Amino acid sequence: MYDVIIIGAGVSGCAVARELSRTELKIAVLEKAFDVCEGTSKANSGIVHAGYDAVPGTLKAKLNLEGSRKMEALSRELDFSYKRNGSIVLCFDEKDTGKLEELKARGEANGVEGLSILNREELLALEPNAGDNAVAALYAPTGGIVCPFGLTIALAENAAVNGVEFRFGEEVTAVERKEAGYLVRTREREYEAGIVINAAGVYADKIHNMVSGAKMEIIPRKGEYLLYDKNVGNLVSHTLFQLPTALGKGILVTPTVHGNLLTGPTATDIPEKEGTQTSAEGIKQVGAKAALSVKNIPGREVITSFAGLRAHVTVPPYAAEEASAAGNGEALKSVRPAYEEDFVIGEAADAPGFIDVAGMESPGLSCAPAVGEYVAELVRAILKPQEKKDFVSTRKGIPCMESASDEERQRLIKENPAYGNVICRCEMVTEGEILDAIRRPLGARTTDGVKRRTRAGMGRCQSGFCNPKVVEILARELQVDESEIRKAGDGSWYLLPLEEKA
Repeated sequence: MYDVIIIGAGVSGCAVARELSRTELKIAVLEKAFDVCEGTSKANSGIVHAGYDAVPGTLKAKLNLEGSRKMEALSRELDFSYKRNGSIVLCFDEKDTGKLEELKARGEANGVEGLSILNREELLALEPNAGDNAVAALYAPTGGIVCPFGLTIALAENAAVNGVEFRFGEEVTAVERKEAGYLVRTREREYEAGIVINAAGVYADKIHNMVSGAKMEIIPRKGEYLLYDKNVGNLVSHTLFQLPTALGKGILVTPTVHGNLLTGPTATDIPEKEGTQTSAEGIKQVGAKAALSVKNIPGREVITSFAGLRAHVTVPPYAAEEASAAGNGEALKSVRPAYEEDFVIGEAADAPGFIDVAGMESPGLSCAPAVGEYVAELVRAILKPQEKKDFVSTRKGIPCMESASDEERQRLIKENPAYGNVICRCEMVTEGEILDAIRRPLGARTTDGVKRRTRAGMGRCQSGFCNPKVVEILARELQVDESEIRKAGDGSWYLLPLEEKA
């Protein structure tokens, strides 16, 4: 029995969990994967948008601005990587410069500060490698970049320290309305809660439709990316966008907080909610369009490609009998525009105590700190909980030996010699960092979990050298056979037990 159950341990679910952990409520997060940050939150651009793109008056506009303003202070509080590097929207045709003015006006209406229009000379002063066909640009100095999994893990760890229970490998199969709250079934067990928060990413429609007559449909929108080696990470210093279209903000070129260069994403609506495979066509498209924004991007420096899914909400027409059967036809009709134009955040009209946090496509990552506070206030209004007097507001991340000073390195090695044993040569990740990743709250249980917490395996060789040693360390620390260690989810083992091989 819980006061609140959160379904989904992506950045939105973890942000809500962290904010609610300020209260005396009993909270559980149910996640079908074996770690936090296994869905959309792990595979995106890592951009903290300034807030000029969202339609004024929408939740996207409100939460984007608030989230962007909160991110820097939150990064210091929870110790994750963030940089306010500024963003630039490129225009390639003099006839389209009016669209830059429209974006600027929209941003100013949203409250974004410091927006300005640049001519080509001003653009080149900021970005000498900007494409030859770029004639003007919108400059947003408050744009930033963040480590998306670093942010998500930090939120989750802080929530766990403050009492939130995380239950992994628990896929929700049913949510049923009860007299006082909800019964939530997974493949393993049953839970009861007064409030259910649906932060299930591309599966949020499936969860929503278990309890509401106002049916929701989410179409996964696949975005493919190319990641480049750190030796070209300084090709640009700002995040460069192209003028946005109906499908999003287009192909971007950006540095990452870890020193790489990133290009993408494409935008392809697909039927599969697990369709994260890359394609030759998508990779070719990313390379060609990125070359318009930045000249001389060296294709030979690509170290990996990947794809992520954005949860794009669509709305089928409501049948009169559906609204009638729900007994709340007018309320159902009233939420339809929100589904079409905005995030879907709020209590379902015909399911009191069931709160959606759905359709969290771009700028969902940027909004996360504000989303956590917004949803927590919705819960407070319903349950009126007491606030914790001993809430722990800070969290210290894993030491980074690559960026540490010589004095800090010597101190860490003296405390624990494992910090002197380099495991990942590309990123200079040590055994001490990997041990910390495994032993800390919500510690890593898979090689992907280690990778996202330490960057072991994220370098040029993409784990070709360090992965066997990481598997060995995980098995030793978890006290299991190496054949039990997985890359991520079910079926991703590296080794088979000897009896199976025989």
